[in-house]
Amino acid sequence: MKVVIVGGVAGGMSTATRLRRLREDAEIIVFEQGPHVSYANCGLPYHIGEVIPAEKDLLLQTPESLGDGFRLDVRVHSRVVGIDRDSKTVSVKNLETGEEYLESFDSLVLSTGAKPRMVPIPGLERAKVLRDVQDAVEIKQLVDEKQISSAAIIGAGFIGVELAENLQERGIDTTIVEFRENILPQFDPEMIEPLQATLVEHGIKLALSAETEEVLEDTLRLKDGRVIPADLVVAAIGVVADHQLAVDAGLEIGKAGGIAVNEQMQTSDPNIYAVGDAAEKTSLITGESQMIWLANLANRHGRLVADVIAGEKVAAKRSIGTGIIGAYGMAAALTGITEGLAQRMSIPHKVIHLHPGSHAGYYPGSERVSLKVLFDPDSGKLLGAQGIGKDGVDKRIDVIATAIYAGLSVDDLMNLELAYAPAFGSAKDAINQTGYVGNNVLSGKTPTIQWHELEDAMQQGTLLVDVRTQDENSAGSIPGSMLVPVDTLRENIEQLKGKEVVVTCAVGQRGHTATQLLRSHGISVKNLDGGYTTWRAGMDARERAKVASTAL
Repeated sequence: MKVVIVGGVAGGMSTATRLRRLREDAEIIVFEQGPHVSYANCGLPYHIGEVIPAEKDLLLQTPESLGDGFRLDVRVHSRVVGIDRDSKTVSVKNLETGEEYLESFDSLVLSTGAKPRMVPIPGLERAKVLRDVQDAVEIKQLVDEKQISSAAIIGAGFIGVELAENLQERGIDTTIVEFRENILPQFDPEMIEPLQATLVEHGIKLALSAETEEVLEDTLRLKDGRVIPADLVVAAIGVVADHQLAVDAGLEIGKAGGIAVNEQMQTSDPNIYAVGDAAEKTSLITGESQMIWLANLANRHGRLVADVIAGEKVAAKRSIGTGIIGAYGMAAALTGITEGLAQRMSIPHKVIHLHPGSHAGYYPGSERVSLKVLFDPDSGKLLGAQGIGKDGVDKRIDVIATAIYAGLSVDDLMNLELAYAPAFGSAKDAINQTGYVGNNVLSGKTPTIQWHELEDAMQQGTLLVDVRTQDENSAGSIPGSMLVPVDTLRENIEQLKGKEVVVTCAVGQRGHTATQLLRSHGISVKNLDGGYTTWRAGMDARERAKVASTAL
């Protein structure tokens, strides 16, 4: 058995090492066009910021260590430039000598990854990209030698935001340019707004709803005429599957733009497999093909391909898409689908927002965890979640991701038994509270309205009643609202009868109490989901998008 693997890092090396463990007799050759075959791709921005100070700390394995430990034939500086499916050979170019030669295979694994998305912007060739260790070393050298004082990052995805934080922390005046209305467009706007505010508080400038017209020598000009200082420009516009080899070989490319594969990660040629960022995944939620740029899936599918080649009967599970990003102590995480995607795909859904503490409020250090959860309006089956906060976000999103994988409903979250002690959680954990809130909405006990629906409702005559205290109301309130603290609500029932009412509080909890009270008196009422906190975040996101589209 001879297996050729094109590309290392997560998918390729997982395939190679797993296959060696299963088949000692297999001949395994790995081709990698760069100098490094196994490195921590996700750590690259943090090397530039000196959080990971040494380049060697990014390198997980070397060709020598892989040869000694696994008897793998790893050939770096070797680019596979063609595939002949009939003869089952690949054409390989040695990038150091220029020599080209053929290598045969029984099974071929494509782990070619993703490449930066490039758009036709004049001068963009001056921009750096951050794809591998060499890119990180080059950018870090510019910072270390103080050759730059300003930077513009085109694109506000995960890499763009992480790189912005690390450059700003190195004393570089940094601007993020994003053509959408908010950074990290994978998230819904009201959920990502706290992170946007945090970046701005730390000096990072945001140019939102902004398109780059031209990259100049030391500036970047936007289409609206604004000019941004930029000794360094980094193109972080996103990535696309690096699948030219597959295209040239006549392999099928899927709807999402990656190499089409089946449950065994086989391409349209059963002798050729594809893993990692080059290959499409199938969404557990929508059933549609999608691209998910995550190392954990690449590792998992690399292992699976090795099992298939070794004769195991295994199949890939559908993917959820779970990710997290952190900046300045703030974490934002998501899993499954967002409200925006559900609306675009016309997927029926209900939404809840809540803002519990990361652990018991009476124990020092509790931080707010803001959660948004989507579920099916009939079955309650969980569809997706987003979270943001300074503590406890990761474990809550991980629990919900696990629940989605298991096919659980929002009601099931009420009954999960989670580890509790005052320093780690609450007797009513944020996950359990999500179940309680979701159950109230799913069962119809608490009809709700979303923050972005409120303005239209009020224009149609709906009365907004703020049930917080006078002090809370004075500190900030929704324009047009009427203050009736929840403790005085019974004394004010008569003036609310016959009206369509929405109640709001800080986070939705007192609003739920008010909703039940008013419903018992025959009043048509809805609770503003997530309360003033969610509404404020959503409106701040809208205002930031307006301001950031005209000024820096």
